[in-house]
Amino acid sequence: MGLITSNSPPIRVLIADDSAVMRAALSRVIESHPALQVCGTARHGLEALEKVRQLRPDVVTLDVEMPVLNGLEVLKRIMKEFPRPVIMVSSLTKEGAEVTLEALGVGAFDYLSKSDAGGALDPQKLKRDLIEKIEAAAHSPLARHLLATNMPAWVSGEPLPTEEFHAVPEIIVIGTSTGGPKALQEILPQLPSDLSVGMIVVQHMPPGFTAPFARRLASLSKVKVLEAVQGDVVRPGTVYIAPAGQHATVSRRGGARAIVHISDEPAGTLHKPSVDVTMLSVAESFGRYALGIIMTGMGSDGLKGMTAIRDAGGMTIGQDEATCAVYGMPRCCAENGVLQKVTCLSQLPRQILQAVRYRARQ
Repeated sequence: MGLITSNSPPIRVLIADDSAVMRAALSRVIESHPALQVCGTARHGLEALEKVRQLRPDVVTLDVEMPVLNGLEVLKRIMKEFPRPVIMVSSLTKEGAEVTLEALGVGAFDYLSKSDAGGALDPQKLKRDLIEKIEAAAHSPLARHLLATNMPAWVSGEPLPTEEFHAVPEIIVIGTSTGGPKALQEILPQLPSDLSVGMIVVQHMPPGFTAPFARRLASLSKVKVLEAVQGDVVRPGTVYIAPAGQHATVSRRGGARAIVHISDEPAGTLHKPSVDVTMLSVAESFGRYALGIIMTGMGSDGLKGMTAIRDAGGMTIGQDEATCAVYGMPRCCAENGVLQKVTCLSQLPRQILQAVRYRARQ
């Protein structure tokens, strides 16, 4: 990631998990990297809090399900008393997914699923994912500002300035990865129920997480939020979350409403769902009437899609470095010159409403 130098002190990690097998597995991975160091382990929630107090680790990996005090309660205490980046480690059960998403809302930096952390899957994938997440957490701008300030109530009956927008978008597509769940929980609740366009969101998540994530967003938002299914008609005021493990694309004929298609194809992409796959279909179907937004996340997924939207005459907006949990996906787009606007997270809702010429009902 280019974040560590030979003179940097090691990133000190506390592992909190009631399973000795999991503590050993995570310890092996962390200690295998020269820039990381396990500074301690904890077997239950109260011990985790005590170790955080004593050791002041740079990053904490925290099991969702622990005895004495569960992971969510430990996280809340850490955020209140000793704020620092926390990576949740959870099972892929429905309950585990819901608690993990709640944890991201409370302030957890990211999460790792236990199937990724178990020996059954590719150990190299575990190593890559865990190390990337720990390094990103330790060096993130948001690590220094874990509790975002509340966004101002700025929507009024006055029309917003529109001189920067040449065509009114008929669809919005957002791509995001690490840091996305928390960011989306901040911006989607700011959008009004009478938003004049539909929105497709591609958030990198493991299977089993996107349905409860959509339900959580729906409970927080005025717009409707659904996990996308085959054949969905893209309607105004509705946000469609691309399902994990599959690609989501859109198509339309003439002036008809867009239809969502869910498929395993194309195969061989690094991510499923892929931001690029979705955005390429949006660019093809909507051209200059598309608005593409690239937000916090590792890697370069979204570069091809955002480029296609820009080339088709659509609008492209990127989240700025200061408010990204990980400035990877937006950075690629910025460095390749495909972003027409760069904005902080708190201003994204304003940019969306400005683009669609929103005027609140009197």
